[in-house]
Amino acid sequence: MKVITLRDGKERSLLRLHPWVFQGSVGTGKADAGETASAETPAAEWADRRKRKRINAREGTRVLIIDDSPTIVAALKKILRSAKYEVLEAGDAETGIEIARSEKPELVFLDIVLPGMNGFAALRTMRKDPATQFVPIIMISGNEQATEQFYANRIGADDFMKKPFNRFEVFARIERLLDEARIPRRQVAAQA
Repeated sequence: MKVITLRDGKERSLLRLHPWVFQGSVGTGKADAGETASAETPAAEWADRRKRKRINAREGTRVLIIDDSPTIVAALKKILRSAKYEVLEAGDAETGIEIARSEKPELVFLDIVLPGMNGFAALRTMRKDPATQFVPIIMISGNEQATEQFYANRIGADDFMKKPFNRFEVFARIERLLDEARIPRRQVAAQA
């Protein structure tokens, strides 16, 4: 666990301030001393994650991050670039939708709480647009309400990830969406 001293002389744990950034050494593939199992990650799964080989999307996979938090964007960008993904970013839903239409990402991480249009409205818009309707979307939120996850899945999200998250969870979410060619695909699209 990393500790810093603030200007007022008080010591604070970086893990406590921003756990989604400091849970694991991003880019090295090795866990940080501050990394601990959480309620969402059972201890057996946490220990087992190092025994099996992670399956990444192919190098150059285009991923769009739509989030207004520079900290979240920086953390996700660092995690994704460590696997050689191409990362695009937008700070609001409207810009994110335009980037998705023009740049054709293969995967989108979409925050729910955004300035202007919220993530649910953006998700609905992207699912109705022929240019973006088949792009896998992983919704992200700091709210632990199960209703958000249910609603996101109901209106077309492919997965849901709660903040704080770590690199293991990010890659596990991506791995669930990969096809045989290691390209992220919508599971619903395959059934239709």
